[in-house]
Amino acid sequence: MTTTDTSTRPNRTRATVFAILRLAVVALVVTAIVATFFDTATRATINPFNFFGFFTMQSNIITAVVLLLAAVATLTGRTQTPGLVLARACATTYIVVVGIVYNTLLTGLEGGVSLEWANWVLHVAFPIYAAVDWVFFGDRTALPWKQLWVALIYPAVWIVVVLIRGATDGWVPYPFLDPATGYGTVAIYCVAILAVIIVVATLVFAVSWMRKAKP
Repeated sequence: MTTTDTSTRPNRTRATVFAILRLAVVALVVTAIVATFFDTATRATINPFNFFGFFTMQSNIITAVVLLLAAVATLTGRTQTPGLVLARACATTYIVVVGIVYNTLLTGLEGGVSLEWANWVLHVAFPIYAAVDWVFFGDRTALPWKQLWVALIYPAVWIVVVLIRGATDGWVPYPFLDPATGYGTVAIYCVAILAVIIVVATLVFAVSWMRKAKP
C-alpha cells in the first residue's frame, strides 16, 4: 500500500495560482502592447525601431517574457534556474523604474501611449504588480550582491543607443533626453536615471534575502 503525502498539496496549489496569475497578467500586458501598436498605426506609419525603442515598451516586454518563463517553470514542476531569478530581479527593477519615471516626469505630457487603459496597464498596473510579485511570491532565491552590476547593463546600453540616435537621426523617446535641451541637462537626467536604477536594484536584491512564504 502506498500513501499520498498531502502536506505539499497547499503549496502546490498556491504555486499553481501564482503561475496562472502571472500568465493572466502577461496576457494583459501583451494585449496592451498590441492594442497600442495598432492604435498608433491608425494615425501614422510605424517605425518599429521608434515604437519599440521606448524604455517603457522594452521593459514591459522583458518583464512579461521573464514572468512567462517563471510561470511555465512552475506549471511544469521545474525549479527556476539562478539565471532566471536574476533576470526576474533585473526585469522587476526596470519595470518599477518605468512606473517611477513615468509618474514623476511624464504624466500629462503629449506623446507616448494614447490608449488610456493601455497606458495605465504599462505604466501603473504592471509596475505595481511586478513589485508585489517579487516581494510576496516565494519562488525567488537570495541573490549574491556581486551580481548587482548586471542590472545596469541593459539601461546603460539603452541610454547610449538613445544618445547616439538623438545625435544622428534626431529621434529621442522622452523629452528630457532631447539634445536640444543641452547635453549638460541630458547628462544630469541620465545620471539621475541610473542612480534610480541602482537604488531600485539594491532594494530588489535586498528583498530577495527576506523571508517569504514558499509557493
